[in-house]
Amino acid sequence: MPTLDEARRLILDRTRTLGTESVELIDSLNLVTAEDITAPFDMPLCDNSAMDGFAVRRGDCDPPSRLRITGFIPAGSESVPPVDAGCAVKIMTGARIPPGCDAVVPFEETEGRDDYVTIKAPVRMHQHIRFAGEDVHRNEVTVLVGTVIRAPEISMMASFGKSSVTVYHRPRVAILSTGDELVAVGEPIVPGKVVDTNGVSLAAMVKACGATVELLGVANDTHASHIAKMTIGLQADILITSAGVSVGERDLVREVLTELGVSQVFYSIDARPGSPTTFGVKGGSLVFCLPGNPVASMIVFDELVKPAILKAMGYKRILQPFVRAILQQDEAKRPGKVKFLRVRLESSGGRLLAFNSGNQTTGMLKTLIRADGIAVLPAERSSFAVGDEVDVHVISGNALMLEA
Repeated sequence: MPTLDEARRLILDRTRTLGTESVELIDSLNLVTAEDITAPFDMPLCDNSAMDGFAVRRGDCDPPSRLRITGFIPAGSESVPPVDAGCAVKIMTGARIPPGCDAVVPFEETEGRDDYVTIKAPVRMHQHIRFAGEDVHRNEVTVLVGTVIRAPEISMMASFGKSSVTVYHRPRVAILSTGDELVAVGEPIVPGKVVDTNGVSLAAMVKACGATVELLGVANDTHASHIAKMTIGLQADILITSAGVSVGERDLVREVLTELGVSQVFYSIDARPGSPTTFGVKGGSLVFCLPGNPVASMIVFDELVKPAILKAMGYKRILQPFVRAILQQDEAKRPGKVKFLRVRLESSGGRLLAFNSGNQTTGMLKTLIRADGIAVLPAERSSFAVGDEVDVHVISGNALMLEA
């Protein structure tokens, strides 16, 4: 049985970054660049106004000064009249700076009447002018290979006229639930049956990583059903199964995967919840067999499956960073196993406080909903007291961060 860290290393050592593809720019969000993006021209392309106002010669503007208005330059205009001595040209934000101009005076710092404008405030050389190449120089690498694409990267590439970008492939992830007791979401629920929530919850987590999902439905507790579903699943880059990995009479997952040529890397990890987690490989496909309990499957996904998906997509930062938080209740655990403790986080006096989010038995989904993070309590300890610092993986976008 590997430790949690050893299990993660065994997985990542067998995870390869996938090939590349060209995608439309708008579809590249949260994917990873497989090419350097180089500026084909300066940005801004030309000197332009940063304000609506008047283009002037600074030497004409010692207040109070009265200048004759001799032209107008809207944004996008190709006709740019010069600024002659003693004159001003009305200009809009983004419009090209005219010859002879060395400053722009905002409208609110002037008084205009008929064909003249009066400058009310001191004018600095080059004020409110954006110069060519001020942001980016021609041939400058603006987005490095291996960058996770966000809205700013999309904006930068769009500004250079790129409509597509080369990125690392999204892995195709197949998800299979197992068990005769399961019914699909939306089907009638009768005593003895439970809804297959793992299929949809794991699919949501896969999509949140940016990968593509193929839902295989439910494999019944028969050898033939497992063979048929898993044969399809092993065609994906990653196959995730839930339930059926213990030692019960109908737990067929490991047996069938072995029959299909999957090489088992480990069975079980030193963590609770999530101990009966299995990982194997077949060719280039990764196989994760997660517990059937929804809470355990989601926690193990975050700790072990998500890093593999991110690595396959070309991410460099694949492990979620810890934050340090102060326990607000005593906690006990069995020695020899890591404990995943669901906690709420609050910020107080520049510190993060970790509160037990409720009943920690693995059947309590509400406790995970209330949690902002998972405190990872190390295997070698069996007790933790109020005031102890613990490492927490933040799982909620609404979690409060440390005060400044």
